[in-house]
Amino acid sequence: MHVGPPARGSDLGAAGMAADAEEPRVYEAWKGSNIFFLQGRFIFGPDVRSLFLTIFLIVAPVSVFCVLVARKLMDDFSNTLGVPVMVVVVVFTLYDLTLLLLTSGRDPGIVPRNAHPPEPEIYEGNNEVGGVQTPQLRLPRTKDVNVNGVTVKVKYCDTCMLYRPPRCSHCSICNNCVERFDHHCPWVGQCIGLRNYRFFYMFVFSTTLLCLYVFGFCWVCIVKIKNAEQISIWRAMTKTPASIVLIIYTFISVWFVGGLSIFHLYLMSTNQTTYENFRYRYDRRANPYNRGVVENFKEIFFTSIAPSKNKFRARVPREQGFQPRSSGGGFMSPNMGKAVGDIEMGRKPVTWDELRAVTQVGDLEEGLSNRNIADDKDGELGEVSPDLSREVLASGSVEVQATTHHRLSSWGRGRSWETTPEVQAVAAAVGETSRMGSGSGSSIMAPGNL
Repeated sequence: MHVGPPARGSDLGAAGMAADAEEPRVYEAWKGSNIFFLQGRFIFGPDVRSLFLTIFLIVAPVSVFCVLVARKLMDDFSNTLGVPVMVVVVVFTLYDLTLLLLTSGRDPGIVPRNAHPPEPEIYEGNNEVGGVQTPQLRLPRTKDVNVNGVTVKVKYCDTCMLYRPPRCSHCSICNNCVERFDHHCPWVGQCIGLRNYRFFYMFVFSTTLLCLYVFGFCWVCIVKIKNAEQISIWRAMTKTPASIVLIIYTFISVWFVGGLSIFHLYLMSTNQTTYENFRYRYDRRANPYNRGVVENFKEIFFTSIAPSKNKFRARVPREQGFQPRSSGGGFMSPNMGKAVGDIEMGRKPVTWDELRAVTQVGDLEEGLSNRNIADDKDGELGEVSPDLSREVLASGSVEVQATTHHRLSSWGRGRSWETTPEVQAVAAAVGETSRMGSGSGSSIMAPGNL
């Protein structure tokens, strides 16, 4: 992108304001798979459509209950029984949907990505690039962190280019690292983490209570009909088929949401996450996060929620240009030299040594081109063999540039550099052609000078 000369005087402030106005907001340049609503005020997962199914599964049975069951209690029996039943179920449903929105539409605890990997700390031997020995720098795959007197290993994330905090994991669906990652819930279309776990459990538990409420008052309606008409319970059930359908529906649902409530009640009492429970099995070793049942519940429900580390509506800061390392050494990601890629996203790690090799090939090609141009200006080589050396170098230059451009594009998408034998072969051919052209030119022009 072309950058014009800086503005002077009063135009400098106007130019700066115009540049800032052109910068996109964070949610517009977001690298994760999330979907934003209301200009970044709400953040959802990529499977947000499932949220509408969840809302339907809640609102539809409650609507049937209000129209066909609670209304019957109001019409056929005293208002003292029917009206409170109707009001409570409506208010409780609105409360349940509010918790659903708080769970699904807020930042679950996403850790912002780094623009560049952290500084390497480990030197691993030397690497020969262009005949020069350069030290290898490798980021360690894991780091040891002390948590309540227990050493915990934290892993490096190749996608986010950071060391994940304790209890943090990368969600392959949302493509983000989430603090205190519990799981990705398809029913709410969002990751469950540090900042929305409280609302998630309250939503699941309130849904359980709502199912029990509808289930119980459907039976109350059947019993009222049985006592009013002095008929059997089976005859009374045929009088209100809506109650039978709701009883079956809520009975099935309560096993799901009720079982989930009990399971997460156990997780909270032991201060575990779903991810940790299935992967680490703390019953076989000490849990460094368990501080007792009371303290664990206080941590979940009675502590302030940490503010979001992402300002989705803020302007994206201008990215500083990449500064080469002054040490001249090579850089290696934790996975360099291995056949495996990023565990979550399947991406290959960054290899800076190959970047340097490709850059040296580009410098070689540029130097040879400049040398050829200088010879053409002297009018010597051009007179003897017009455009011969230029065509050879041009073809080699096109191949080098095409190959280099392909590798640059590949790095932009997969964050990895690859140096193929074709690049090295083209570079060698270009150098050999240049030497042959120089030798031929001097030998042909020698008789002319005589």
